[in-house]
Amino acid sequence: MIGDVLASSILFEAIKHQYPDAELHYLINTHTFPVVDQNPYIDKIHFFTPEHEKSKLKLIKFAKQLRKENYDVIIDVYSKLSSNLITLLSKAKIKISKYKPYTSFIYNHTYKDANKVISKAGLAIENRLQLLIPLGIDISNIVRPKIYLTEEEKSKIKVFLESNRIDTSKPLYMIGVLGSGPNKTYPFDYMASVIDTIVKTQPKSQILFNYIPNQEADAKAILDLCKSETQNNIHFNVFGKSLRDFLAITQHCDALIGNEGGAINMAKALSIPTFTIFSPWIKKEAWNMFDDGKKHLSVHLKDYDKQPYLDINHPKELKSKASELYLKFKPSYFEEDLVKFLERL
Repeated sequence: MIGDVLASSILFEAIKHQYPDAELHYLINTHTFPVVDQNPYIDKIHFFTPEHEKSKLKLIKFAKQLRKENYDVIIDVYSKLSSNLITLLSKAKIKISKYKPYTSFIYNHTYKDANKVISKAGLAIENRLQLLIPLGIDISNIVRPKIYLTEEEKSKIKVFLESNRIDTSKPLYMIGVLGSGPNKTYPFDYMASVIDTIVKTQPKSQILFNYIPNQEADAKAILDLCKSETQNNIHFNVFGKSLRDFLAITQHCDALIGNEGGAINMAKALSIPTFTIFSPWIKKEAWNMFDDGKKHLSVHLKDYDKQPYLDINHPKELKSKASELYLKFKPSYFEEDLVKFLERL
C-alpha cells in the first residue's frame, strides 16, 4: 500500500546518513512509485507487479534476477511469502525482517513489533526503525517520511488551480472524504457535517475533495449532504489526474482533513497540517505518525468513549462492528478540536 511504502522510505535516509557510499535499492508495488519518485536517498527501484503475485514461476524468475544484484543486506519489512522467497534465493549475508515463527529461519536478524509508543513518531515508524539495529544505526534519531516534488510540478499545478478559480492566497483545504473502504470511511452525513463546520469557521475557505474516478458517486453523495452555503465553497471538479498531481495540489493546501489513510500520510510527508479521523477499529497509536496536537491532530472514538474498548486486546477485534461504532462517533465529539485546529493555521 502507498502509506506503507512511504513509511518504509525512512530507512533509506537513515542508512545513507550512516553509510553515505551504500547503494540502496527499493522493491515496491508499481502503483506506489509516485510517493518515492525523486527521493534522493534511493538509488534504484525494482517493481513487484501483479504478474509476480499471481505466477509462482514468474516470481521465482524475478527473484533470480534480483539475486544477480549481489546484495550484501536485505531488509524485508513485511516478511510476506513473496518477499520470503526473494530473500531465501538471494546471496545476501545479512537478512533482516520482522519475527514470524514460521519464517524466522530465513533471516539472520528478526524483531517483534512493539505495542507501546515511545515517541511522537508512532508505532509504524518506530517498528520500522528497529530493522536498522543490526546495521549499527542509532534509531533514536527519528526520520520523517518525505515526498519530493520538482519546482516544475509545483508551478504547473499552481497554474492549474488558478485556471480553475482557486485563489492560493485564501484558505485552501483538501478533504479526504472517503477511506480505502467502507469500514475506514466516516459516515457520509457525518463527513458533510465536518465540512459544514470548516466553512462556518472560515467562510472564505476553498474546499477540494480527494477522490478517484470510481469514487465520484460517493463523493457526490457527500457533496449533496452539505449545506447549500457550504457547497458554494466546494470545487468538486478540481482534482489531480494522477497521484503526482494530487501531491502537488496538496502541497498548495493549508491542511488536509479527513479519513485516516494514505492521503493523510502523504500530506504529512509534504509537511502539510493534517486533521485525521480514525476508523474505530484501527489502532490509532500505530498510524498517528508525528501527531503533536497542533500541526497534526487525530481523533478516534476511543478518545471520547472508552466503553467499546474495555474488554479487547486490539481495536481490530471490532472490525466487524465498524458501521455501528462509526455511528457513535458523532462530529460533535471533536467539533471544538477541529475549530481550534483551523484557528491555528
